[in-house]
Amino acid sequence: MAQLTLAARDRVDLATFAARALRGDDMAVLRIRARPDGLLGVWVNTGFDVLASRVVAGSISGDDVVCGATELRSALQEAASDPGTATVDTGFALDSAWHGALPPVAGFSHLDDVPARVLVQLARSGAEVARTQGSGHGPPTSLLDQRVLDVSADSSDEVVGVSMRSIFALTAMGFVRQSDNRDVTEASSIDLIDSGEMVRVRNTAVWIRLDARFGSVYQRRTMSLSLSVN
Repeated sequence: MAQLTLAARDRVDLATFAARALRGDDMAVLRIRARPDGLLGVWVNTGFDVLASRVVAGSISGDDVVCGATELRSALQEAASDPGTATVDTGFALDSAWHGALPPVAGFSHLDDVPARVLVQLARSGAEVARTQGSGHGPPTSLLDQRVLDVSADSSDEVVGVSMRSIFALTAMGFVRQSDNRDVTEASSIDLIDSGEMVRVRNTAVWIRLDARFGSVYQRRTMSLSLSVN
């Protein structure tokens, strides 16, 4: 059991992150890792075979901790009444529940910035397709593997394809929000997202990374179907 120390604002951010993770998987586990810059990187395996991450300021008794999202959210909520810095227990260690390596902190190349509105529109189009083609097990694999966005840097001929998996993960985790900081819902107007809100696309030889204002998603680079959602 590790001790996590966070200021009030970061406790709220992390509790929200845990709640989002639990919407996709009620048995979700979080991995909290100390970064070289002194911050904490918090990770979750989303239901789309994509990693989601949020960075918070704080400290933890251990450089790399895996814990249950439910237990951590409860501990953070119990500490919500403390307006200052508080220490919470992360619960029992669940190291064996985490599978796979994490992406590196550094070494990503910037490709381009994409308007957040474009990604939300892609997610909505994909959700509409999923409603007609999906099942009780979620969207079909063929939809998730669709390459819906091609991104390249001006200085390179390399084109990187972003799949629907990453788009769904980004929006499901609430990393794109309205200009008034409210959730983007299926019913909310796309105009409520700031037209200048951008999502940065970066890559390495192994990972594709989408950085939004409230968090990032990472997908391993693999061969995907060159299709698009209209």
